[in-house]
Amino acid sequence: MRCLGLDIGDRRVGVAISTGGILAGGVETFARTTLAQDCAHIAQLAREHDITRIVCGLPRHLNGDKHEQAEKNELLCNVLREAGFEIVYMDERLTSVQADRLMLEADLSRRKRKKNIDKLAAEIILQDYLDRENGGIHT
Repeated sequence: MRCLGLDIGDRRVGVAISTGGILAGGVETFARTTLAQDCAHIAQLAREHDITRIVCGLPRHLNGDKHEQAEKNELLCNVLREAGFEIVYMDERLTSVQADRLMLEADLSRRKRKKNIDKLAAEIILQDYLDRENGGIHT
């Protein structure tokens, strides 16, 4: 199973890919421009890697209610769905906090953390999905 994971924000999108269906790997963080250009870039990445399923982080408040950003994510994902991609949503609560903590433990500078947080959050979102699909087992 080949999947693409997305951590979508107002300014940047983090991207991760799993080509084997077991482990996610961060690919890039790109700056958002327009909805059409963002979707075209994501679709191009997905096609280059022969991916049909996109796992998108869906932001929720700690109480489980949808965050305001969720509607923006769904708008982008609806365009991708219309382009022929299967969309799966994953709860992304605290993934950015988890990503930042991992980078702090790795002693990365503030600059490197800012540059990589969205990509790592996308990797965490996708890995959570893969673990759930594989019964919580990964190597």
